[in-house]
Amino acid sequence: MPQSDPAATAAVAKPAAPPSLSGVASTRLLWLLGPALVAGVAYLDPGNVASNMTAGARYGYLLVWVVVAGNLMAWLIQYLSAKLGIVTGTSLPEILGVRLRRPAARRLYWVQAELVAMATDLAEIIGGAVALNLLFGLPLLAGGVITGVISMIVLTVQTRRGPRVFERVIVALLLIITVGFTAGVLFAPPDAGSVLDGLVPRFEGADSVLLAASILGATIMPHAIYAHSALTRDRFPMQEGQVATRRLLWATKWDVTIAMAIAGTVNLAILLLAASALQGVPGTDSLEGAYAALQSTLGPIVATVFAIGLLASGLASTSVGAYAGAEIMHGLLKLRVPLLLRRVVTLIPALLILGVGFDPTQALVLSQVVLSFGIPFALIPLVWLTAQRGLLGEFANRWFTTAAGAVAAVLLVTLNAVLLVLVFTAA
Repeated sequence: MPQSDPAATAAVAKPAAPPSLSGVASTRLLWLLGPALVAGVAYLDPGNVASNMTAGARYGYLLVWVVVAGNLMAWLIQYLSAKLGIVTGTSLPEILGVRLRRPAARRLYWVQAELVAMATDLAEIIGGAVALNLLFGLPLLAGGVITGVISMIVLTVQTRRGPRVFERVIVALLLIITVGFTAGVLFAPPDAGSVLDGLVPRFEGADSVLLAASILGATIMPHAIYAHSALTRDRFPMQEGQVATRRLLWATKWDVTIAMAIAGTVNLAILLLAASALQGVPGTDSLEGAYAALQSTLGPIVATVFAIGLLASGLASTSVGAYAGAEIMHGLLKLRVPLLLRRVVTLIPALLILGVGFDPTQALVLSQVVLSFGIPFALIPLVWLTAQRGLLGEFANRWFTTAAGAVAAVLLVTLNAVLLVLVFTAA
């Protein structure tokens, strides 16, 4: 990473002269919530469903600790991303676009970030297609096209009506997702002792490591790191005065806490449902098999609610993913491609996979592994930049915050390295 200098700092810290937030203290906290809830949808995409459902069905409660640890790390990461956007008035991709001065470096960085965005889109379109197949019997390819078209409508709301209306649409879908994925646990409650035992970190073979990497890739989403800084930049342009910024950061902690509490609860509920109701049942390591097993063991209502949650997950997360991809391209390459055009282009890989008949659940799990390898490229620059006093001033990370972020980065990179060794040695 190139060293910071005053010119680069000035280039990224460009205030937009917005109205002041000096009255934030008297403003209701509810008005300030939203960006983290939108970014948090990325933590509840169909890839999460496939990874957590597969982990619970194969290994029971073994990987509960991975979901919990991933969610704790996600809180810190999303807060740092939000803080970067609030304090600097710019997104992480924009800052990197300035700091990475060599065009070749910017392009290479953009390629890996774009691959991550495409892997994200793959999971979300496939998830929506599977949900439509389960609910209405539609062919997967047709379901993928319909999911893509509906996501374009949602993106049109964002471009024409602004961030507040877009947030309301995404939050409404988030409520559907939450109900859809947690309802089953009420009918098949997990064993408390087994859940506590699952909090002890351990693996059982190479496949459990693969699933752990998949869960982390689905829990800590690289595109959510890029997107959150842009969402807070757009929603809360740079404020005048340290007091206003400090109050806004306080409100953002609540926003992130609520969003991550929802995401963590839902992800854990998915794994626990699979562990308590689907473990050992043949075919339950696929979304279609899990749906059939839920239908036979817990009834058609629970299974239908689950499928509706899966559909809402695909629709909401693919819209956020397209937003993130547009921000990545603009920040790193200084190109503004119409959001709907990007949506059409990024649909192609997902539709091709659906068209050739590749197993959709396997594609979802593998896409999450790809995402896990993209985490360091987003996380390490985020921790490094938010520790720079020349960029964030008094709002730069304290030493223990930077240390916690560094530990999270080391853990994730180490897990990915172990995964590579296991894969290439056929362990």
